[in-house]
Amino acid sequence: MSTDLLPAARRTSIAWNKGRIIGQKHPLMPRHVWSIRAPLEMAGSARDLALFDMAVDSRLRGCDLVGLWVRDVFAAGRVKERASMIQSKTGKPVRFEITETTRLFLERWIRDPEMIGLEFLWPSRIHGSPHLSTRQYVRIVGGWVSSIGLEPSAYGTHSMRRTKVAQIYKKTGNLRAVQLLLGHTKMDSTVRYLGADIEDALFLSEGIDL
Repeated sequence: MSTDLLPAARRTSIAWNKGRIIGQKHPLMPRHVWSIRAPLEMAGSARDLALFDMAVDSRLRGCDLVGLWVRDVFAAGRVKERASMIQSKTGKPVRFEITETTRLFLERWIRDPEMIGLEFLWPSRIHGSPHLSTRQYVRIVGGWVSSIGLEPSAYGTHSMRRTKVAQIYKKTGNLRAVQLLLGHTKMDSTVRYLGADIEDALFLSEGIDL
């Protein structure tokens, strides 16, 4: 029999997502935030403590968070209460607040001897790189979630971005506020991002008794 008539052999390959949890990354719950922050405080890790709180507070995408300059959050000898930046993905500005606790951690980090003369808020410890890379940030976040027993594949840098807005939506049901805080241009993006669905709508409706 001619080999031309035989079916071509197919190369078997392992799917990239085999064994991984796929889909929207979970936000951290308040208890997770406390469980990660406490050891960082005890260890005296000034950079990671400031980075963790800033990631939760600012809700910035990883690429925007790692590219922050000191001047973005620090002026006139103090950390700003509110700041803004141009988003890399959309090219549009987004504002964010910096809570009192985060301001304390940021000031401690900015005044650290390691930061003397540096312009980027999260300088890289790898020679030749001006600031922390998104890949390095991914690894750091993975270390945080693993340290408290969470499944790393279920959480990621978007977990940090979603953490605060998930609580805001849970407590208020205000999608418009969440849209503004995330810097989304379309409400549909916010709905998909939060995973808001008919169950959320029914839950909110049940709380209203006319």
